[in-house]
Amino acid sequence: MPAPAIASGSGSTKPIFPADQLRTWIRQLLATTLRDVVYDHAHPGRMKDLSRGLSEKIKSQMLTLQPHSFKYIITATLTENKNQAGRGDLVCHWQGTDVAVQEMFSNDSIIFVVLAVAVRVA
Repeated sequence: MPAPAIASGSGSTKPIFPADQLRTWIRQLLATTLRDVVYDHAHPGRMKDLSRGLSEKIKSQMLTLQPHSFKYIITATLTENKNQAGRGDLVCHWQGTDVAVQEMFSNDSIIFVVLAVAVRVA
């Protein structure tokens, strides 16, 4: 795995989170994990566990890609697909080394949206 890029400014080096690597990884994770998932009204805990489990896997991958200098926030929304419209926005004030990666997966039964944020702290 290549080392993360470094931003320079004021003579110091600051790590940049590899957002493109994470985006590709998340896209593949969602496609393979959620491809045949059907929303389960009879067992809502199953949907909760699925969403939580995917969030934990994404957090672990973020820590693998860049284990130091960042704090991570992952939000996940799993909804039943009833051909509804939706919208989500994120507005941030942060450094150029901070990133947000959003990915969405849908099939005939579910819509899953994940937002992974890496905020540089050191």
